[in-house]
Amino acid sequence: MSVTTVAELVARQWGDHRVGLRYEDQVLSHHQVASGAAARAALLAELLPRGAEPHLGLLLDNIPEFPLWIGAAALAGAAVAGINPTRRGAELARDILHTDCRVLITERAHLPLLDGLRLPGVRVLVTGTDVYAGLLAPYEDARPDESVVLPGRAVRPGSRLLLCFTSGSTGAPKAAICSQGRLAHAGASLVGHFGVRRDDVHYICMPMFHGNAVIADWAPALAAGASVALRRRFSASGFLSDVRTFGATYFTYVGRAVQYLLATPEREDDREHRLRIGFGTEAGAVDAARFEARFGVRLVEGYGSSEGGAAVQRTPGTPRDAIGRAAPGDDLAVVDPATGRECEAARFSGEGRLLNGDRAIGELVNRGRSPFEGYWRNPEAAAARLRGGWYWTGDLFFRDTDGFLYFAGRTDDRLRVDSENLAAAMIENILSRWDRAAAAAVYAAPDPVSGDQVMAALALRPGTCFDPAAFAAFLGAQRDLGTKMAPRFVRLVPGIPVTATNKIHRVALRRESFRCADPVWWRRDGEPDYRRLTEEDVEGLLREYADHGRTALLDR
Repeated sequence: MSVTTVAELVARQWGDHRVGLRYEDQVLSHHQVASGAAARAALLAELLPRGAEPHLGLLLDNIPEFPLWIGAAALAGAAVAGINPTRRGAELARDILHTDCRVLITERAHLPLLDGLRLPGVRVLVTGTDVYAGLLAPYEDARPDESVVLPGRAVRPGSRLLLCFTSGSTGAPKAAICSQGRLAHAGASLVGHFGVRRDDVHYICMPMFHGNAVIADWAPALAAGASVALRRRFSASGFLSDVRTFGATYFTYVGRAVQYLLATPEREDDREHRLRIGFGTEAGAVDAARFEARFGVRLVEGYGSSEGGAAVQRTPGTPRDAIGRAAPGDDLAVVDPATGRECEAARFSGEGRLLNGDRAIGELVNRGRSPFEGYWRNPEAAAARLRGGWYWTGDLFFRDTDGFLYFAGRTDDRLRVDSENLAAAMIENILSRWDRAAAAAVYAAPDPVSGDQVMAALALRPGTCFDPAAFAAFLGAQRDLGTKMAPRFVRLVPGIPVTATNKIHRVALRRESFRCADPVWWRRDGEPDYRRLTEEDVEGLLREYADHGRTALLDR
């Protein structure tokens, strides 16, 4: 019989005494995980006021309480909002109150974040305290069945389970709704796609307040009956040690995590582990190949989102730089957002350079039935996603003549240089080939006259320095680097700034542009070499912006 809710998956662990969860020195069996979830589900009836939305917030790192409370919410017919601990003050309070959390579960380490916040009607519980243990004690014999469902609630596939805040770095984050049925289906789908087995160990090192860790790591482990191993917070230096200690076989990543792992010192025993696959986004083809060559682990780049509106799956025969084709059931297209017309198929030179980016790059849309379930208390944002009956992803792609899709960045990552549209992700993939670059981020710097100029932030490998002549020679040797793709400005950074989910914080980079404390190199039109940007250069540039009435664009 097929499983249709997460509650069923949690309850199925009852009586299974194999290892189900590991965290540092703590080990719980699957049965203990189900028992702990049932006890917390029973406690919810005491904690939640009658008539209130059955929502609870989790202001926690990746500790066992996080998956236990997701399981509890599933059993009780409640919903969980993962609260981002990197947010502060009014923004943090806004996230808790916007999602109507009447209970907030936190830990001692995060209590200072709540100092001075006005959270009317929110009950705060602190894990690891005598008070917390005392609240749970009366329910230690609870079972994961109908007895722990909240009064007046029912557990169905459509029952709301997760409120996943989007990871965007502009504006207030939106809370995407994920039902029990969608999460259970996502887990089962990944089990089939990757052949997840009961004896697998899923290493969860990405933050569980983000959809990636829950949907792509925890859910397939739950669906397969595999165990999970938690890392409080991602650590590049601790990654391989954890993988060996826990016997991990599967992990997920987002953003710059793979680059951080590649930046660690190489060791002779880098391949001594059980890890067989990593699944995530934004590693890029170059770093994915480097990762496999060094660690012997295949990275599978996928595409999806907390909203669940569209998915791209990598299948055999997918070109190296492509993400894959549309997942079964999705009718995906790349369209011009201004006209709604489908973009041209991508054409490439013999060296692999995209020849028609201005006509091939567009926004990825799902014209079919979308699993998107809306945003909590934000109908305007939901309507914008579903305008014209299509689901608009907000991401740039292009499609080749065989139907394979290539990620080109967010819609606000598009650059327009000399009337030609460029995509940041494509240029980043090229820059990452430079043997001195540990990480690269590409973004738009406004041109003093019109459009944009390409600016790149580079983090260099340990023991290397920026050699402008070597960098220019490298660019000249890249046959797929279009004539307008070479960076005008190069900012040298100790590390690429990222959001809480390890995605490039392009807003911060764009805001600082070339007016930053870090060293910046540049080359003007017609100059073959990069040279250090001086205060006199900056003053001259600012005069050009002022002369053309474009100074305000530097602060966008």
